[in-house]
Amino acid sequence: MTEPITYRCLDIKEAEKFREIDRSEYIEAIYYFRNGGLVLEPEVYNMTGFPPGELDSIVKETRELIERGGTVYGAFANGNLVGASSVECKFIGSSSDTLQMPMLHISKNYRGLGVGQTLMRLVIQRARQLGAKKLYVSATPSKHTVHFYQRMGCTLASDIDPVLFAKEPEDIHLEMIL
Repeated sequence: MTEPITYRCLDIKEAEKFREIDRSEYIEAIYYFRNGGLVLEPEVYNMTGFPPGELDSIVKETRELIERGGTVYGAFANGNLVGASSVECKFIGSSSDTLQMPMLHISKNYRGLGVGQTLMRLVIQRARQLGAKKLYVSATPSKHTVHFYQRMGCTLASDIDPVLFAKEPEDIHLEMIL
């Protein structure tokens, strides 16, 4: 991509812009958490977009997150939202020192260009400003996604949040020490 990418916080009126993100992805392997560790299994999925209803949920949850004081960052190219990340403002965990990163989405044509790294760094910086000691990530179990978070410094969560696990039991639950 040759156009410059700009980053900024989204306001509540911009939640609809999530519909501009191209979620398409060809997945060849999925991680499972078994016997205390990650096991990679070959599984093929051709994701052509968000599953039915998920985009509406993302828009609604983004609005609610901003209303309660959470932060949503957007990456823009030519005025279009090509990536987004967010951080909660409500602490979780047994020590109440962890903030969740509810989502990180990057459009297909912008993956591998550092957009995800920049958006995650913005979340990390905000979580630290809010006083968090850890960042909690419930990651889609695709090989590419889990490897991205591991490269960023995430490890398997030592303190699984029961509410988030119940919501996304097939995800890989990770944490990053801040």
